[in-house]
Amino acid sequence: MTGFASVSGEVPDGRFALDLKSVNHRYLEFQTRMPEDLRSLESVMRELVAAKLSRGKVDCRITFTPVASRETLTPNDVALGALAELQKSILQKFEARPLSVWEVMHAPGVMAAEAIATDEAKDKLLALLRHAIDELNATRSREGDKLAAMLIERLDRIDVLVSEVTPLIPQLVVAYQAKLMQKLSDAYAVAGTDDRIKQEVVLFASRIDVAEELNRLTAHVAEVRRVLKGGGVIGKRLDFLMQELNRESNTLGSKSVSTDATKISVELKVLIEQMREQIQNIE
Repeated sequence: MTGFASVSGEVPDGRFALDLKSVNHRYLEFQTRMPEDLRSLESVMRELVAAKLSRGKVDCRITFTPVASRETLTPNDVALGALAELQKSILQKFEARPLSVWEVMHAPGVMAAEAIATDEAKDKLLALLRHAIDELNATRSREGDKLAAMLIERLDRIDVLVSEVTPLIPQLVVAYQAKLMQKLSDAYAVAGTDDRIKQEVVLFASRIDVAEELNRLTAHVAEVRRVLKGGGVIGKRLDFLMQELNRESNTLGSKSVSTDATKISVELKVLIEQMREQIQNIE
């Protein structure tokens, strides 16, 4: 699910700013953008995120603003020379504008920033990440509440549709029997067709019987409600239940012999597909 968190904190030689955002994704994917001196923390950061999140594309952006002191504003002559040689070589081969002072200062390794890699700074950064993850989960939780309300609304509608289609089946059997009796009476114009009519009616009733499908639909809807109420990591379980709901609605549609039943089947499929699309985003 989507979410965003932004935190910041002071260290002796500067200030960290950490932005954490997540967008919908079936699996957990973690990406970071941060100063190279902090790359050694990436695996630890990944573990912290994975401990609290199981789905979503998570993007972490870290910036460090040093204090205005002589040490942090001293350029690295070796890195600066290497950058100058690289720029000279590139400009000889391609038409491009030279680097600006700002771009030079922010090139990897140019400005001295030893303070970033201190243990104190790393501990502070990890603490900020933990705080950001908690804030991110809070926003995701609020979105989850809205999503759950949407799912329950559609589950309520499915219950209504099931209650509407249930009495249609006996009515269809009665109508078919009357129609069949009339056809056989016109065709044979003789008595003694009761057994034939009974056999045909029994076969018809068996062919259009959807009691099992309706019972399973009701059971699956109840299970979705139970899972939503229980909370936790439920995305994969709900995804499976959507498949089962879709299977029963397809069978219901294939057995339909009336316009009303067909319309109900189509609406069921639409509702289930709407839920399935949103459930892909649930952790």
